[in-house]
Amino acid sequence: MRSVSGVRGLVGEDLTPEIVARYAAAFGQLVGEGPATVVVLARDSRTSGSMFANAATAGLASVGASVIDCGLIPTPTAQLAVEHHRAAGGIIVTASHNPVEWNALKFVGADGLFLDRAAIDRLFGLMDGGLLARAPWDGIGRRVSDDGAVIRHIDAILALPHLDVDRIRLAAYTVVVDCVRGAGGTIMPTLLGRLGCRVAAMDVETDGRFPRAPEPVPANLMQLGEEVRRVGADLGMAVDPDVDRLALVDETGTPIGEDYTLAFAVRAILERRVGPVAVNLSTSLVVDDAARCSGVEVSRAPVGEANVARAMREVGAVIGGEGNGGVMLPDLHLGRDAPVAAALTLELLSRRGATVRALVQDAPRYVIVKAKAPRQQGDLDLVYAGLLQAFRDAIVDRQDGLRLSWADRWLHVRPSGTEPIVRFIAEAPTAVEAEALITAGKAQFGA
Repeated sequence: MRSVSGVRGLVGEDLTPEIVARYAAAFGQLVGEGPATVVVLARDSRTSGSMFANAATAGLASVGASVIDCGLIPTPTAQLAVEHHRAAGGIIVTASHNPVEWNALKFVGADGLFLDRAAIDRLFGLMDGGLLARAPWDGIGRRVSDDGAVIRHIDAILALPHLDVDRIRLAAYTVVVDCVRGAGGTIMPTLLGRLGCRVAAMDVETDGRFPRAPEPVPANLMQLGEEVRRVGADLGMAVDPDVDRLALVDETGTPIGEDYTLAFAVRAILERRVGPVAVNLSTSLVVDDAARCSGVEVSRAPVGEANVARAMREVGAVIGGEGNGGVMLPDLHLGRDAPVAAALTLELLSRRGATVRALVQDAPRYVIVKAKAPRQQGDLDLVYAGLLQAFRDAIVDRQDGLRLSWADRWLHVRPSGTEPIVRFIAEAPTAVEAEALITAGKAQFGA
């Protein structure tokens, strides 16, 4: 799978050390030439991560790029490291929320953002083209280690002007944090501890042996909910393996849905600083409602962190992200950041003196239904044309697949950038209404 999200595949089949080394060499050639080129390298906890990181190091060195190896750290921490070192770019070995048998390469530019479509296409052109410009024996890149990236990330979060750290510490929240044995174990317990929380940790070991499906969706958080109830915690927090997404469980042990993570962050920021908000096309209306309380309309961009980041730059957004629990705060950096999301959640709770459940109940409720179907050969435009014919009264957005929207509901149909499938996402005030939109979308697809 190749997309603006990078390159991902099954370990040992689609993705091998030889392939990784060549992609890394192509990236090194893309971002610069000569010994002055420095690239940050990081990985999540997957068992194949160390092998692929070594291959990437060799590929970069072979074109003369030197490597600053940050080791096993969260994806947002790596993005910050690129900016900190003023590197030419970064490679992160992570398949994010994909199952453990997958791995991937994500490519970061000098600005700390994932490569846009034009840059990623140039990278793929170098990969697929002729011989890469390998360095001579005396021009091979070097490798050094950086062991301070996580602490710098935590310190930067605690220094954010949006946080009243003393008030959060005074609240002394009890938080159960589920790190799914991914990179979250390197940062989440420490950050929460420094925010004065009593932390009950679940699967913080960083061995990549995921004990559950790694995506932090409600269906995968039942054990976290049980632990919240057992401990009597104020809330539960779950991250994905590379720690760019945060999902919440309320004090009753009920998962509230990843979109509320972004809605809470939007409230936390806009109550202090009013400004534009940008999200992707598949983000819940709960975010629009949160922004509307401050008189702000939400801009929408195609799915994908790189797309949202650039939309946020264009509109000067003060907060944004993706409804999968990916909060992006430009005052720190333009990347999805679960630790930032955790801190902003605690900021909102302490400022309001409210529980998670009370905050959810304080806003209009919607139901999101998601479905998928295998990507078939053929033109999706025929599917879109059928939907446009069926829903002539809808507001149409063609930035990313097809999104049809009304005042209180929407349907988004798009090809996935990370799996060989087509995604159907719908939201409405009730499950029945959302399911009806999904059924209509899949019917046009023949599914």
